Amino acid sequence: MKVYFSHGKESGPWGSKIKRLANMAKEHGCSVESIDYSDLSDPDLRVERLVSVLKEVEGDVLLVGSSMGGYVSLVAAEQVNAKGIFLLAPALFMAGYKKQNYTNKTQIEIVHGWSDDVIPPENSITFAKDVNCSLHLIAGDHRLNSSIAVVEKLFSQFLMSHAVPL
Repeated sequence: MKVYFSHGKESGPWGSKIKRLANMAKEHGCSVESIDYSDLSDPDLRVERLVSVLKEVEGDVLLVGSSMGGYVSLVAAEQVNAKGIFLLAPALFMAGYKKQNYTNKTQIEIVHGWSDDVIPPENSITFAKDVNCSLHLIAGDHRLNSSIAVVEKLFSQFLMSHAVPL
């Protein structure tokens, strides 16, 4: 199984959160890749980049996206065959983003901080209701750094739910 990480607007491909989750994925026997979008500010151009990478991949993939990377992962998954998507404070229903309706049928799990003042938690609540997916509202702000242990635990459970043993 290969895990593809997509970072947020103001972070990079190997920020502290992605490094921690990538290490966890490796512990579960997954190979990992984190796409660098730092040269692209447009979320839909980022989607195009991820889709072009994923179209060349054989085998099962899991997508992990944080903030704008959550939007990127979700929209890309509608065009490729991802086995599951793990979203961290995803930038959904944001003004200026091309896609505002989501039709993804892949298993989706969301983690969002109650104190997020960048992306309202209500956006994830609305999305989770619309697609009937798992939503974990936890203590923390947009970066979720203060709750990274909880995020790691949820990510480990997500990996195990996709038959990726520890």
